[in-house]
Formats: sequence, structure tokens, C-alpha cells
Amino acid sequence: MSQILTFLGESSAARTKIAIASAKSLANQGKRVLLASGAEPVLPVMLSADLGPDPQEIGANLQAVQFQSSVLLERNWEEVKKLEAQYLKTPILKDVYGQELSILPGMDGALALNAIREYFESGKYDAIVYNGTGDLNTLRMLGMPESISWYVRRFRQLFINSDLGRTISDSPFIQPLISTFLNVNPMADNFAQPTNVATNILDKGKQVLANPQQFSAFLVTTADPIEVLTNRYLWGSAQQVGLTIGGVIVISPDGNSNVSEDFAPLQVTNISDIKEGNWQPLVDAIPDFTVQTQQAPRPIEIDVNARQVRLFLPGFDKKQVKLTQYGPEVTIEAGDQRRNILLPPALSGKPVAGAKFQNQYLIISF
Repeated sequence: MSQILTFLGESSAARTKIAIASAKSLANQGKRVLLASGAEPVLPVMLSADLGPDPQEIGANLQAVQFQSSVLLERNWEEVKKLEAQYLKTPILKDVYGQELSILPGMDGALALNAIREYFESGKYDAIVYNGTGDLNTLRMLGMPESISWYVRRFRQLFINSDLGRTISDSPFIQPLISTFLNVNPMADNFAQPTNVATNILDKGKQVLANPQQFSAFLVTTADPIEVLTNRYLWGSAQQVGLTIGGVIVISPDGNSNVSEDFAPLQVTNISDIKEGNWQPLVDAIPDFTVQTQQAPRPIEIDVNARQVRLFLPGFDKKQVKLTQYGPEVTIEAGDQRRNILLPPALSGKPVAGAKFQNQYLIISF
């Protein structure tokens, strides 16, 4: 089973060191590893290698790639044009070229996430180590499948229930009109194909992120109180996108720190800092990610028999957590993250009977 590993934390240099050492450690175990990062120069500088938008060998069992949003956009744009040509009799995007498109805010994360998905599904790698920005932007990127799924689910139903939606569905005149510019019957199953494909991709993304055997993250910090506080905030925020934090790696000059209580019940690994190039001591100090992740708390637990939903929200207190309910969903707001939870059929439609914050868990009863 392939796995994706990423790191969160304030220091870009520290995170990149741990990412490189982790990739080397996994490669030494005989796994086929891809080390991926954004366009920032930190990774190629530390590796003393020129990286490009396509994977290249940097060691035994180890390849590295540097995502370039302009290249990814150009490649994905061609796929968009192919899809449009399948459904429109007169495509409108055929004269718009990927080389002229500029990168809009938020595109970088979406393009990087799609690239990670493609490499993950390719079967070429046993492990992908992603060295992203390690902050809330990374968490929002990883939470895209769930967030987009909510928007699709919510607004699709609003459209179906609207006067316009009912008119399109019921009118004998609208359908022939639409068929003059579509290659498919808008009311037939083949019209739903692109939506179904997108939904399947989103569902797979949510399933991978929710499975700690396939996707996990680790916090990288120093013993500095402000940095510890920042990492505690990221720890709690990660739960809001369904990401399991497997443990904490603390980098210090002498390999000693006293931050275990700040991150309990996670396992804390203390590692001495090194200079770039002398990777072996750091590689040897890398913990067993699989074991630590198995012992880490899960972001959400649903007990249908007890009629309870338990959300792990470390780093927050009850004053920072807000709960609302809409139909079959509950919305949890903590910090600057909001999560919509679609309840299972056994709990759907049942009103919230109570909620309490206990031992870093928000416990919701129905």
C-alpha cells in the first residue's frame, strides 16, 4: 500500500531537512520514494541538485520533483479542453492556450494536490514525501476534496430545488434547445458522467486522507515557546481536515527538549540539528512513522450505538469551538478552520442533544 507523508511546522529549513532525511530513510528500506516540493528553492539548495517539473533520480530508490504551477496548469488545461470537446458541439476554450494562463491565488495548492494524486495512483511509488509550506495553506490544500464535495453536494441540491432547475427538468422545450449545443442528452446518464468522475476523484481523495495508513503528517518544531504554540495550533487545525498527526519531531542543538506535555499523547522524537550534506546522522534518527501513526488519536470517531460523534481538537479550548447543525450535517468551527460532517444514516436527522469538551475531545450526543 502506497503512503503519503508530509510535515507541518514554522521553520521551512527544519521541515525540509526532515523531509529529505525521511525520504532517504524510506528509500534505504527498499521503498520506491518520490520527494516532492513546491517551487521554493530550499529543497534543491539542500540537495545540491537542479530539480525540475518531472521526477529525476537523486539516489537509489529515490526520485525528486519540484512542482511548477505554470507547467502543471498548462498540462491540466489540455485535459480540460479535451473534456469540453466531448460535451460541447462548439468548444469555446479551443483558442485559449495554457501558455498564456496566469496563476490565480489558490491554484498552486489545487495543482499540487492533483499532481500528488496522479503520482499516488500511478503505482510507481511506495511512498511520497511532500515538502509543502507546512502551514494552514497546506491544510486547506489537503482539505480541498472534502470542501469541494460539500459545495457540490449543497449547491447541486439547491439548484435541483430551484425554479430554474425544475423548469429545465420538466419543460419539453428546454431540452431540445440545450441539445443544439451539447453533444449529449442533458437528462440522460451520460450527461452525469463528468460530474460522477469528479465526485469519484473527490471521494477517493477524502478516503486516502482519512486513512492514516495511506496519509499522515508529523509536526516539526524547536523548543521555542512561540514555535511550540504555532505547532499546537497546526495540530488542532489538521484535525479539522481529517488529517492524522502521527507525532512530533523536535530539532535542537543537543537533541534534548522538554515539550512532551505540550503534545501529549503524541510521541515526541528529539533530534540533534545537522548541517546540510551530512545526512546520515539525521537519517538514523528518523522515527518509525508507521508505528507512531498507528498510536496517534484519530481526528473523528463515530459511535452509532452510543449516538455520539467524538472530534479530537487539541490546541483549542471550548471557547474557540462552535457547533451548528443543518439537516443531516453538523458544522464544527475551530480556530480558522470549518468542517462540515455528513452524519451516517443512523444519526441523520436527529437533533444534537448535547455537546461537551473533555480531554481535548468535542463529544457530540444525538
